[in-house]
Amino acid sequence: MENKNVDNLDREDEDETYMDEHDHDEMSEEEEKKLRDEVGAFSFKALQKAREMVKVGAKLIDVAEYVENYARENGFEIAFPLNLSVGKEAAHYTPTLSDEKVFLPTDVVKIDFGAGKKGVLGDCATTVDLSGNYQKLLEATEAALNDAVSMVKAGVMVKEIGRVIAKTITDRGFLPIKNLGGHGVGVHDLHSEPFIPNFDNGDTTTLEDGDLIAIEPFASYKGRGFVGNSDVVEIYSFRYPFQTRSSGSRAMMNKIREMEWTEPFALRWFGDAIGSKFELYAAIKELERAGAVEGHPMLVELGDGIVSQHEAEVVVEEGGCKVITR
Repeated sequence: MENKNVDNLDREDEDETYMDEHDHDEMSEEEEKKLRDEVGAFSFKALQKAREMVKVGAKLIDVAEYVENYARENGFEIAFPLNLSVGKEAAHYTPTLSDEKVFLPTDVVKIDFGAGKKGVLGDCATTVDLSGNYQKLLEATEAALNDAVSMVKAGVMVKEIGRVIAKTITDRGFLPIKNLGGHGVGVHDLHSEPFIPNFDNGDTTTLEDGDLIAIEPFASYKGRGFVGNSDVVEIYSFRYPFQTRSSGSRAMMNKIREMEWTEPFALRWFGDAIGSKFELYAAIKELERAGAVEGHPMLVELGDGIVSQHEAEVVVEEGGCKVITR
């Protein structure tokens, strides 16, 4: 049962006002298609810049801040903070405030990024093997992505895509990660329906002409083929405004509204508004307890297996598909 206290009543009033002020941008179908191609092409360009920067000894935070600022400087928003997930980490690691981590010569790095504009979002990913020991694993997810893309067209069932992905990965001696997959992409909704599985999950949902989807094979080496949530949370999504008495969470909420962040954000983006890591984590936990924000925990392979990922965003057509993040 929800407590109808003063804070909750304030929240409801603000929620309605906020939604009125932040309705989806009105655009024609042609404008949305043009933006879709522009955002997709730029997302891939930014991904390649990140790939070039992932080198032994480089700081993770330097890569993340450069790529995100590169997007902003070119007139784009961030669809999702740059993910730099290493080794058994499958997804959702982005550097912390003042992060001192550097890439090691043993690292297998998943790079996942998307830009946005007017709520039209991009999404693409690749993997870099700094060790040189896991090239076959990387080739498995890249081949699975290519095989999946080659069969996408209107009328194809999502389970058929999953079957092809799983076969390509298992034929090469690895495990598809079964509780991760691709997804539809909507306006201001990076992870919408349909879910695109990485194995035949029996889902007979069929793709339709004009659907925008991200195909996202994940594979693991010497793991279980499943991921779980870790205790690390550096990425959050805003849900609704919330009045708070804490200066830290109030500063955080004010910045969210000032920057009009409708897509997920990284905690480190609040470095100029909240001084210390302690204050930063205390503020976000208060907002999370209130339900004002939702965390996206880092995902790790449950068997500690090394993970590889490749991802492309495509537009479904009658006779095939158009890749917009390549």
